[in-house]
Amino acid sequence: MPNYVLTVFDKSGKKLMDETFSADNNEEAKTIGQKLLDEKGYSEHTHRCVSPQAKLVLFHR
Repeated sequence: MPNYVLTVFDKSGKKLMDETFSADNNEEAKTIGQKLLDEKGYSEHTHRCVSPQAKLVLFHR
């Protein structure tokens, strides 16, 4: 199962979260990433989730 990386930043660019998780595909990673953001209260912060091939699967600025 591939590993994806979800990173969250505050307005100054400081990293608030940097979490790796596994998913079967990009769609599942997007769902898992959004769930993690919602659980931790970071859904409105700047964030990105990248695939092992460095493709953005989730992004918010």
